[in-house]
Amino acid sequence: MVSPLKKILHQCSAAQVIIIGYLSTIVIASFFLCLPISLKEGVVISWYESLFTATSAVSVTGLTVVNTADTFSPVGNAILIVLFQIGGIGIMTLGTFVWLMFARNITLSHRKMIMVDQNRNHLSGLVRLLRIVFLLAFTFELIGAFIFTIYFYAAGYVTSWKQAVYQGVFHSIAAFTNAGFDIFRQSLLDFSNDYFVQIVTMMLIILGAIGFPVLIEIRHYVFSGDQHFRFSLFTKLTGLTYIILIAVGALGLWLIESDLYFADLAWHEKWFYSLFQSVTSRSAGLTTLDVQELSAASHFLMSILMFIGASPSSAGGGIRTTTFALIVLTIITYALGRREVRAFRRTINQENIIKSFVVFTAAMMLLVISIVVIDSLEHSAFSLHRVIFEVCSAFGTTGLSSGLAQELSPVSQGILMILMFLGRIGLLVVIFYFLPARRRELFRYPEEDIIIG
Repeated sequence: MVSPLKKILHQCSAAQVIIIGYLSTIVIASFFLCLPISLKEGVVISWYESLFTATSAVSVTGLTVVNTADTFSPVGNAILIVLFQIGGIGIMTLGTFVWLMFARNITLSHRKMIMVDQNRNHLSGLVRLLRIVFLLAFTFELIGAFIFTIYFYAAGYVTSWKQAVYQGVFHSIAAFTNAGFDIFRQSLLDFSNDYFVQIVTMMLIILGAIGFPVLIEIRHYVFSGDQHFRFSLFTKLTGLTYIILIAVGALGLWLIESDLYFADLAWHEKWFYSLFQSVTSRSAGLTTLDVQELSAASHFLMSILMFIGASPSSAGGGIRTTTFALIVLTIITYALGRREVRAFRRTINQENIIKSFVVFTAAMMLLVISIVVIDSLEHSAFSLHRVIFEVCSAFGTTGLSSGLAQELSPVSQGILMILMFLGRIGLLVVIFYFLPARRRELFRYPEEDIIIG
């Protein structure tokens, strides 16, 4: 006899099951995080604060209303690490890995859920894909944990190997999954002059945010020995866009803050502050400086970077790099009087262009509504650029904060939770999959031009 739960899930689409899975994980984790065993001695938090933390952890955002280091015990931090993995690698990746460990068959419905969770367009090769994704994630996190453990102890940041392992593992996983959480009490401000920690952290952030399809193709190129191998258009476009955005972000922050926050700093300090902030603003949330002391112009620039976010099929959120790239290419194409959008000697599929504009427009509408509502609920008590910054940070699953999240009312914090969740799931899932299945149109109306612009 089929249980009522299985019957309900069987009637749901793959996207609906994925969303239910993430929501269930958040709710269950919120109860575990507010248990005494998950908290430090003498610390008590409300269930709502626990729910906010769980949402932030599963969406790998990093926005918090409590200080992680001062609030959670090792058990609580272990729960957070599991949530980072679920959000960063994907709930279906971890679930499939456990399924394969018990030698269970992967059904067609299971494969459809994997396809939605990993933002893929076809069913073929999904199980093999998830094996590689899990292997890559585990390898990078293990290498990062090993490096940080050795370095934290050798550099004197900790006094015991146990503490070095504890902090090394947590920081490595938080960096690779772009979770933005830290157990150093003030993010990476204590490492603002430690360029080694910054470089390794940036490498982990980029590896987690560049997209698993890109990492898989690079792995194949390096180890396969195939001399005729060619990178896909997705990898070329994603990689180029990602690098350009990092460079533009770093240069912009350097120019804006050169006579302000960076005024009395040496050139190399300015460079590392700008570069690290540009990298982390895309999806990570870790910071080596006090974000509240930056100018409004820097906040706006970082808000744009957070809005764009990371690459598709990665640990990051936002509208994604390919969406931004296609919008820019389309504008350039029409400005030059061309009809087809091209890149790297390939023509972009028209449906992909439409999707990019739909995602961009829907995201803009969502953020504008959120900003207006939050500002109204808070009676304009905070400067607008801080509200914009916090909203973009939530949607981009970045986690950078001007300190506003903790000061907002519970309703405004609830809006941030919704934005974090939507940023992790992806708007395409909600727009194109969560709605009823589209039927094939049986007829077409005559076309007619309208005036644009």
